[in-house]
Amino acid sequence: MRYRLTFVAGAVLGYVLGTKAGRERYEQMKRTALQLAQNPAVRNTAETAAQQSREFADKAYNVVSDKVGDRMPDSVAQRVHALRERAAHGPAEDDWGTSNT
Repeated sequence: MRYRLTFVAGAVLGYVLGTKAGRERYEQMKRTALQLAQNPAVRNTAETAAQQSREFADKAYNVVSDKVGDRMPDSVAQRVHALRERAAHGPAEDDWGTSNT
């Protein structure tokens, strides 16, 4: 899916840069892209995909840390422990003052 999206983005960019239709066609494409991005169905799908990827990453993290946990240096193990504690207390603000949701 990532490669397909990259291809489509490249095709659109190539069309915009190479077209002789001019600014009017560019503005029309821009409006269409904004409408698509603001579509509730598209937003819900993107949010669902993001949530599923977070869950998958968490599962993968747990599997890897269980298998590698004893062989990690102490500094890495302490950082992992701190991150797990932070995650256990719910979403918190990150270093920039924004939430991780």
